[in-house]
Amino acid sequence: MKIGYCRVSTNEQTVQSQMDALEKEGCERIFTEIASGSRSDRPVLQEAVDFLRAEDTLVVVRLDRAARSLSHLLNLLNDFDQRGIGFHSLSENIDTSSAGGRLVFNIFGSIAEFEKDLIRERTRAGLAAARKRGRVGGRPKTMTDDKRDAALKLLEAGTAAKDVATAIGVSLPMLYRHCPVN
Repeated sequence: MKIGYCRVSTNEQTVQSQMDALEKEGCERIFTEIASGSRSDRPVLQEAVDFLRAEDTLVVVRLDRAARSLSHLLNLLNDFDQRGIGFHSLSENIDTSSAGGRLVFNIFGSIAEFEKDLIRERTRAGLAAARKRGRVGGRPKTMTDDKRDAALKLLEAGTAAKDVATAIGVSLPMLYRHCPVN
């Protein structure tokens, strides 16, 4: 029995093209999930894995739909081997029922992990370059020095903390965090 698994990372994406390919491949049941590929705790993937029986094959459209971590992919493959289950990725034409298919699986798994590491390295390099140019990431500060000074003056004049927070445009917890309120 062929069992399909398709995944997208966000609600804005659709699984329809993956489902079409899996149906064309002859999958009798298809599990769909919305979750990041980097997460290993994907409940629908686990449900699909638990559903598989000896001589079944888990079919995915692309290798990265199953996982992005080589260790996670290898753990899945080892589990499948022990249980007599096959794995087939349509795009990479990987079928683990043969020695050649297992070799290709390991190579593509390594490439997927390499790609993830490259993205991480480029992101870190980009952030470091931006910091060198004086750019600071994150949200703009809500409580500026001017707002803090104005808040302190209002508080010293006896204005209620809630009214001070409203007047300077910050939340009450933000006011308490930055100004000593008696």
